[in-house]
Amino acid sequence: MAAREPFRFIDRLIIGYLAFTAMVALARFDVRPQAGWVLVGNFLILSLIWLVHRTRPGRFATVLRDIYPIIVLPALYGGLDLLNGFEVPVRDATVQAWEAALFGGQVSLTWWQSSPSLFWSIVLHAAYFGYYLIIPLPPLYFLIRGERRNARMAVAMIVATFLSCYLFFLLFPVAGPYYEFPRPSGPFVEHWAARLVYATLALGSSYGAAFPSSHVAATISAVLAAWMGSRRLGLILRIPAVLLTVGVVYCQMHYAVDAIAGVLVPLALYPVIRRAAV
Repeated sequence: MAAREPFRFIDRLIIGYLAFTAMVALARFDVRPQAGWVLVGNFLILSLIWLVHRTRPGRFATVLRDIYPIIVLPALYGGLDLLNGFEVPVRDATVQAWEAALFGGQVSLTWWQSSPSLFWSIVLHAAYFGYYLIIPLPPLYFLIRGERRNARMAVAMIVATFLSCYLFFLLFPVAGPYYEFPRPSGPFVEHWAARLVYATLALGSSYGAAFPSSHVAATISAVLAAWMGSRRLGLILRIPAVLLTVGVVYCQMHYAVDAIAGVLVPLALYPVIRRAAV
């Protein structure tokens, strides 16, 4: 039997999150029986964590141990819908009040209507979809270069950011303007980039997962993760990160307050991850 690898900061963080969501699933089981599937999923993820820490040392086992936290993120995100669903009371009225107090109105509703631009719609919808390319880029970049510690730091930064957002989604669910307001129509969304975004959202958008914007938070965390190991990569990712942050509001996917909170979450986590043993 191979000796067990010690648990790292990110392992303990995931196990803690699994324990919390298991308690939420049990508490909501009477009204949402499908929450029981979260318990099944959590058990499978715990089994994976145990296995990757018991596998004999080798290149594949080492890489799997480093990147499995990102691999399990889609399952954890999918669990949010099982725990919340469309029945969950949302806090959009509160967030809309914050939005009005800060900006004098609902920016996500009025911005694109008052300043419609086909060019910017294409650019910003494309930037929004670029999130799916930006997130895995820093860990892959460092793994390919053989910089294992930087890869682990990137994974820890990105996953810690996602899990922080997921906790907000469970404790303070907000549907967001994508669900609350009439969606953009006409030439503004009649192009390939918007169709790609809407098709992707139709496949796997979780209700109540707007505040903070995990798109913004995870993208900023990827920039910070890249910056920790490669200033050049961090600088390259800044432009798409800025475009995405603007795009989530202009394209009416998030309230402006969601985007601001999405920037603050990874900034708060950055010093913690830098000090953590990853």
